[in-house]
Amino acid sequence: MSTGNRSWHHGVTRYQWLVLLVAWLGWVFDAMDATIYAIVLHPALHDLLQTSSGSPVSSEQIGWYGGIIFSIFLIGWAIGGITFGMLADRFGRTKVLIATIMIYALFTGAAALSQDWWHLAVYRFLTALGIGGEWAAGAAIVAETWPEDRRAKAAGILQSAWAAGFFLAATFNLTLKDTYGWRGLFLVGILPAFVALLVRWWVKEPDRWTHAHRDHPSLLSEIFEGDLRRATVVGSALAFVAVFGLWGSTNWAPTLVRELPDLQDRDQAVITKYVSYAIMALNAGALFGYLGFGPLADRFGRRPVFAFMCLGSFVMLPVTYLVPSSYEGVLMLLPILGFFNNGIFSGFPIYLPELYPTRLRATGSGFCFNAGRILASASPFLTGWLVTTLGTFGRAASTVALVYLVGLVVLLFAPETRGRPLPD
Repeated sequence: MSTGNRSWHHGVTRYQWLVLLVAWLGWVFDAMDATIYAIVLHPALHDLLQTSSGSPVSSEQIGWYGGIIFSIFLIGWAIGGITFGMLADRFGRTKVLIATIMIYALFTGAAALSQDWWHLAVYRFLTALGIGGEWAAGAAIVAETWPEDRRAKAAGILQSAWAAGFFLAATFNLTLKDTYGWRGLFLVGILPAFVALLVRWWVKEPDRWTHAHRDHPSLLSEIFEGDLRRATVVGSALAFVAVFGLWGSTNWAPTLVRELPDLQDRDQAVITKYVSYAIMALNAGALFGYLGFGPLADRFGRRPVFAFMCLGSFVMLPVTYLVPSSYEGVLMLLPILGFFNNGIFSGFPIYLPELYPTRLRATGSGFCFNAGRILASASPFLTGWLVTTLGTFGRAASTVALVYLVGLVVLLFAPETRGRPLPD
């Protein structure tokens, strides 16, 4: 903690800032790649489905096939996160960072070549392998490099990369979409390959990992043994709740905006801009949530802040999706929703690395953050089904908000790690 008039970052070395910057850039492009699909979902599927069938495409069809692709994407994210988390404990954080960044950059760009909806599904699955793996390695390397009493704030800064990535995707949508279309936006996803070069040149393996590294690989089964079993179950359940809520509701915000009654007579180019502004508003609030979680967690504890985020998400989802009937009303509520619904994710790079010893840190963190994602992969598919049942994206997404009550129950069994040193 800072003392006297010293700022919280007093004494942090230039190299520790450099590691945070490189990991932050990797996560920025993670978020950008994930958001690009949410932005282009409607026009991309409209074109691909119309090309393959030759008939008009309905909102129900876009919801159905969009839900399937979202689900496939989340399954790939989970597989990548668990697999590359284990590889990061075995072969090192930096090697896995480089490999995963290259994977998600290559296949995001390749999505521009899609000629049918299932082509897009395959490319999104392969992209997700890299995105999931990059999270585990990035969270571990920052936690193991930064000082003990600054880790929570560093993790909050790291998670803020997601807001920056959302803003970047929305900016590209505003500037490139009209000229290059949705395929052009996917091609922008090749940019992260340059971050892999920065990792290769500037970042070394953390001393903690070097000292703890063993010649034989850590076993995934070890995170289910002894005291780690409770940590793994709780961490996985919390991640499931957060991911289920985000991908089952908030990431449908662009489609929700497109269906607002007061926008139905607007030109598609104008609606595209309104969608970008809505995403920016959502992530303006998310940025405050990302940066606020760390200081709040240091002040009140990890469990109370997770509970605060779950309760806020539970309330704000139906309020945002059902109460306003105009674009202005939605635009006012989206930042508040983003604070809770997205801000909760700052808790995971803080909390999950604190639950595991060094040689199992990336394995345990990667498993927890992504195992729940396998179950949560049903959330966009469920939302697509709820749209056909309930009639609107707003009602469907509001129903998904019930998952945050599960999170409040899970927190009753969560260990509190505030003030404890990172396990060796």
